[in-house]
Amino acid sequence: MITFVLHRLWQAIVVMAVVALLAFTMFRFVGDPVNQMVGIETTPEQREIIRESLGLNDAVIVQFWSFIKGAVQFEFGISYQWKKSVSDMIFSRLPATMELSLVSAVFSLIIAIPMGVYTGLNRNSVLSKFFLSISLIGVSLPTFLIGILLIYLFAVQLHMLPSFGRGEIVDVGGWTTGFLTVSGWKSLILPAFTLGLFQMTLIMRLVRSEMLEVLRTDYIKFARARGLPSRIVNFGHALKNTLIPVITITGLQLGSLIAFAIITETVFQWPGMGFLFVEAVRDVDIPIMSAYLLLIAFLFVTINLVVDILYFVVDPRLRVSGKE
Repeated sequence: MITFVLHRLWQAIVVMAVVALLAFTMFRFVGDPVNQMVGIETTPEQREIIRESLGLNDAVIVQFWSFIKGAVQFEFGISYQWKKSVSDMIFSRLPATMELSLVSAVFSLIIAIPMGVYTGLNRNSVLSKFFLSISLIGVSLPTFLIGILLIYLFAVQLHMLPSFGRGEIVDVGGWTTGFLTVSGWKSLILPAFTLGLFQMTLIMRLVRSEMLEVLRTDYIKFARARGLPSRIVNFGHALKNTLIPVITITGLQLGSLIAFAIITETVFQWPGMGFLFVEAVRDVDIPIMSAYLLLIAFLFVTINLVVDILYFVVDPRLRVSGKE
């Protein structure tokens, strides 16, 4: 177990080093940030002073080393556009993104697993075909279109839910949350459904395919031959083994929800990290873009590490073999 965890930690460090290099080099070519910070009346001498103060005249290796040292301490410098600490700006937006992703993930799992089990056990029923048709819609329609349609229906036509913003929030020990207010929950419904719909359909189809495969195995046939009730066979044996690959996919999808919340946050003007990243791209704010990419990579690597450990605990074959 210890060897397994150490091996995964080493892989995580290598991945973060590669992402840091990509984040540093990729955003060197998006434009000159000084042009976004000054007006046309700024003299070349003043521009040069600004470049020198930002460290843009240093050698590339010096800039990269400073970037790495700051990233290890979760310090990413000062925003070119807002003149504020990038770390403070990102972490002030982190609660909004985490709450949106968490609610979307819970919604996906609560709906997807029962639907997947039902469609796996009742392949030819009318309800199963309806669920599969709904899943096709969820997979096919782009996220921004789903969001716009929901805004038009529930905000514009029915006036039931807000179309933008986070609603009223409460500061609890430095963590802002909308879970404690009615308007916070109302504001969360549409973006959470929009973000979680694709994940829901993906997990539902995965559970269904795994259920169909497990139900054809010999040990399930043997359990039925022993006269065990269908409820025990389906949920005590088949579903338990079905959830092993689902754990892996669900963990990775949680990372995807956080990373790809950009579109949903933009459509609903949700004040999260994704929306901040879009603003940074518009303003060529390199420190924010680099910090966002590194933070998302860190979340992905952390979630993947936790999922690997859970997979090791759940699957006895890995513990017996002592391999990945």
